[in-house]
Amino acid sequence: MNKVGSLGPVVFVVSEGATRTLDEFTRNSSARWAQHDIVGQKPKKQWLGPGVDSVSFSVLFSVSLGLNPRKELDRLTELERDGKAVPLIIGRKGVGVGLWVITSMTQSWDVLDGEGNVYSATANLTLEEYVK
Repeated sequence: MNKVGSLGPVVFVVSEGATRTLDEFTRNSSARWAQHDIVGQKPKKQWLGPGVDSVSFSVLFSVSLGLNPRKELDRLTELERDGKAVPLIIGRKGVGVGLWVITSMTQSWDVLDGEGNVYSATANLTLEEYVK
């Protein structure tokens, strides 16, 4: 088994039994700045501190990869709806300095059989750092 990373209890792996892919990973960060207007001069900037990072990525779930896509999507939906803050690990290192929450998830049910069973699905996730 080749562990790529994890989002809390959802492990992204490449193995002979089941594969959860991780693709199109992007991370955004920003700083917080205030701007003070000065009469007759250019405005002055004041650094307030770091902003909250966000990441986005997609995950493919497929029966051909040894998974039940509907169950996998349900696990992610539960994390999102419960507002659970969980660690995000890529490789062997945590991303950011704390926990992450799912702020947005788009599900694409790509392949369904004649009875409505999901054979292949993609989840596009957006996460933000969770600050206590």
